[in-house]
Amino acid sequence: MSPIDLRSDNTAAAEPYVLEALAGVSTGTAASYGDDEVTTRLGRRVSEVFEREAFVFPVVSGTAANALGLSALCPPWGAVVCHEGAHILVNEAMATSMFSGGAAVLGLSGEGSRLTTAVLASFFERTAWGDPHSSQPAVLSLTQATEMGEVYAPSEIASLGELAHSRGVRMHLDGARFANALAALGCTPADLTWRAGVDVLSLGATKNGTMTADAIVTFDPDVAAELRYRLKRAGHVASKGRFQAAQLEAYLRDGHWLASAGRANAALQRLLAGLAQLGFAPVVPARANLAFVAVPDEVSARWAAAGVQFYVISPGVVRFVTSWATTDAEIDEALRRCRR
Repeated sequence: MSPIDLRSDNTAAAEPYVLEALAGVSTGTAASYGDDEVTTRLGRRVSEVFEREAFVFPVVSGTAANALGLSALCPPWGAVVCHEGAHILVNEAMATSMFSGGAAVLGLSGEGSRLTTAVLASFFERTAWGDPHSSQPAVLSLTQATEMGEVYAPSEIASLGELAHSRGVRMHLDGARFANALAALGCTPADLTWRAGVDVLSLGATKNGTMTADAIVTFDPDVAAELRYRLKRAGHVASKGRFQAAQLEAYLRDGHWLASAGRANAALQRLLAGLAQLGFAPVVPARANLAFVAVPDEVSARWAAAGVQFYVISPGVVRFVTSWATTDAEIDEALRRCRR
C-alpha cells in the first residue's frame, strides 16, 4: 500500500516547467553574481507582477528571505513584532535576531493564527517608547497565508499597516505561501503588499513548485541598496545566479504560480469536505493549502497505520498540507482509508 503524503508542500517535486527553465539556461556562459540577462529579466517580471518598481533578491530558503529581509528593516536594538505562532519566532532558530545583530522577536496573541489591530494597539500602548532599557518595536511581521492556513484580507493588512506606520514601525510579510493566499482571495499581488503598506515581502516559491529558489522583494530603493551588501555578507549571492533567477522568472510567468497554488488549495478543500463528513473539522478556518484538524490520537494513529502521512502537532491535533502535485485521486484514496 503506497503512502499518501500530506505532511508538507516541501515534500513535493519541482514543477516540470521549472526543470525546463533550468535546462534552458544551462547552455553557454553568462555573467556571474546576478549580472546576467536572466536575472535582469526576473527584475522586470517582478515589477510587472507587482505593478510598480520592485527589487528582487533570490535566496535559497524562506528562512534566509525572512531573516535577511527583516535585518534590513530592524536595528540591533529594535524588535520585530509578530504572532506568537509565527515561523520567524517558532521555527527559524532566531535567524532574524542573528542577521539583524541582536533584534528581539516578540510574539503577540491574536485570533486564531492572525494578529488583530486591537491586539497590536494594546501592545503599542504598553510599549516604553524611547526608553533605552526596552527593545523598540521597528517592524511588524505578518504571515500570509498563516501557519494554520488562514489568510488576511487586503483591508486587514492595510489596517495593521496603518497602525504600525503611525508609530514609525515598518511592515514585513512572510509570504512562504503568498501564492496560496492570492489564489484564495482572488486579489492582486499589489493589493496584498505595497498598496496595504508592506515594505518587504519574503516571496515563497519552493513550497509551490520551484527547486531551490525563494526571494526577497522590496519596494524601497534604500532597503534594496542595503540588501545588496547583507546578502553578500550572509553568503546568499549565488555565483551562477541565473539558475535561481530562471526558476523564479518561470514561476511568475504565464500565471504558473497562481495555477499551482490554486490546485493545492482545491485539494485541501476537497480533503476538508471529506473529513467534515466524518465529523472532523479544522481548529481555525483554513483557506490556503494547510489545515490543523482536531482528531483524537487513537483515530489519527489508525489513519497513519493506513498509510496516510501527516504531522501530529499536539495531542488531538494533526496538520494536513497539500501541494501543487496533490491529485483528486490521492485525496479520495486518503479519505477512503480514513473512513475505513
